[in-house]
Amino acid sequence: MTAPSMFNMAQGDARVGVQAQTIHGDVYHYELPPDASPEQTFRIGVNHLDARLPERARELIENAVARGYETDEVRFHRLLALLSGRTLRQLSNEDFNQLSSICGGISRLDGNGEWTAGLKAVLRLLNSLKTTETDVLLKELDELRPLQRGKILDHLGVLLEGPLEDQLWHRSVERARAGQMADDRADRIWMFFQPAPAHPRVRPVQPAWIPVGDWLQAIIGTSAFLVAIANIGIVLLQRGALSPVLAYLVAAAGTAAFMVGGIDWHFRWQQRRSKDAEFVPPLQRADAPDGGFANGVDRLFDRYFAKYVPRGTDRAYWLTQTAGIRRHLRNEVVEIYREQRIKPDAIAWLVRHLVGDVRQRWETDTLTAYRGQFRTPLQTMALMAAGLVAVILGGLWVAAAAMATAPLGATVGVLVAIGAAVISARAWFRVTTEQRRVQADKVEREQQWAARWAAFNRWQEKLSHKPSDAQMAFWLECDRRILVDEAMRQYQLKPSQVIAHAFIEAPGRAYKRARVRKGPWRYSSYRLLLFLLTDDGVRQVNIDLDFQDCSFHFTQRLNYRFEAVAAVRIDGVASQQQIFELTLVNGAPINVRVTESGTEEIQPGEDPWSLSRVALDASGLLHTLNVMEGIAAEGKEWIRHQRRRADERLGELTATVNGLIN
Repeated sequence: MTAPSMFNMAQGDARVGVQAQTIHGDVYHYELPPDASPEQTFRIGVNHLDARLPERARELIENAVARGYETDEVRFHRLLALLSGRTLRQLSNEDFNQLSSICGGISRLDGNGEWTAGLKAVLRLLNSLKTTETDVLLKELDELRPLQRGKILDHLGVLLEGPLEDQLWHRSVERARAGQMADDRADRIWMFFQPAPAHPRVRPVQPAWIPVGDWLQAIIGTSAFLVAIANIGIVLLQRGALSPVLAYLVAAAGTAAFMVGGIDWHFRWQQRRSKDAEFVPPLQRADAPDGGFANGVDRLFDRYFAKYVPRGTDRAYWLTQTAGIRRHLRNEVVEIYREQRIKPDAIAWLVRHLVGDVRQRWETDTLTAYRGQFRTPLQTMALMAAGLVAVILGGLWVAAAAMATAPLGATVGVLVAIGAAVISARAWFRVTTEQRRVQADKVEREQQWAARWAAFNRWQEKLSHKPSDAQMAFWLECDRRILVDEAMRQYQLKPSQVIAHAFIEAPGRAYKRARVRKGPWRYSSYRLLLFLLTDDGVRQVNIDLDFQDCSFHFTQRLNYRFEAVAAVRIDGVASQQQIFELTLVNGAPINVRVTESGTEEIQPGEDPWSLSRVALDASGLLHTLNVMEGIAAEGKEWIRHQRRRADERLGELTATVNGLIN
């Protein structure tokens, strides 16, 4: 993390808002099957605990125990879920009753399994409040397997008081520093906020559209032309001369050559003209309505065309020259993906691919390579020219000979042949060009299809390394632990001098967010409120955490006595947005939007109430609210009361634990 900077900032909860949100609906890490066995229920509970959702974890683990599933592994996690992130002084009477019930239900600990060893270590920690043999306890902790040792440090690092708490805390901070950037966090964390990409699509090939008028002109014109030249041929045969017949044959061959060459020329000319139109800048850009799919696609194309500028090219020049192709590609994407269930971010990979392709062709000077592809070959032009010359010369000779033999009939035939030839030739040019256009489009679509699937598969392969929700929770916990340690250093406090610490985490000022099914939202940036309770009062630190970039800075530090806390409350319905409000005797209220609406983006099988409970569990609000409400109601007396109650209940618990570990 970057070194923190200390400065004051105006209070408030203004934020830019969601830039992107994603729900990984194909992840069932927290999904409890309707017919789940007790062991399956327990495993899902452990998943919640690993994701720092202790309240839901306790509920599921207790359910598994009530149905008869109880092992040392279950007891180990049962204790962690009960004690996670809290000191013994923070436990309520109900918590102590539950703790006594768990410990009293353990008949013996004589196994050699890794979970039995871990359970023994937890029980020794519970029994160590008055001990001075910290070295023995730490040695036993070090001898545990990494999995059990890591879980104990993660969840019970603040459980105790005194020198042992200091050492456990420092070990947990060392673990946090080692794990903060572990598992390629810098290169993977952004993937969590990426939506599942939409599958590739291409614009369908438009079927050949040939107006009836073109077909009538082609058929009727051709028929009239054939009838006319047939009559002229009969006249020439009646004349009996050889040279007009040869001229007739030359004109006929020239007509065929001209049509073959002319059809190919017309198709190429039309294709080049169509492609050129894609590069013509729009006269005026019509912006799509805000918040809609088309507007989201506009932003994607604007972003990536501004980002992917070719080497050695001025950005303004690049944007100006590609305005036409940018609009053409944008229209295509909007057309083929305009569905309510498709989000713009799900096709960002395709926009990047399209923009990258344009940049690559710009850099290799092949952006307008189609002009060479559809340039009329010299042989085609020569065939057209030769055919036209043959038609003109042969036709003049034939016309002169025919009109000399039958002036009226030949004249009519020549005029009909010329008119029909012009009409039918133009019609056949349009008909065959449209038919060839369909074939050319099919080839182009196949190339696009292959290229887009290749890009899609590359993106899928990249996202296959996306971190799990538990991994995200672990990284966030590492950040928080390091932040608490940094705050204590700023205040020159030892862990044993902090009665309790509490976090409230809320979305940052500008963020992306994502979650898995039935999981809490994870944010790319957070606004954190850290409360450190000491004998002298409350130390509050406000922190802006860029979770994705792993950087932070302290925005405000507040110190106040317990008696200065006038009121603490939560505004908002549980399934909707909730705001934490802390009011001091002398000062403006401190407001933090903790949770957001649970009704957004509900997936099948989810419900707003369950999502809101998970969100509260992840935010730390319930734990913090309990602490701050006690302070607001009783002041420093609440701390003394908590200590007296904990000492009394711990005395009762010690006898039970001693019988198990000695």
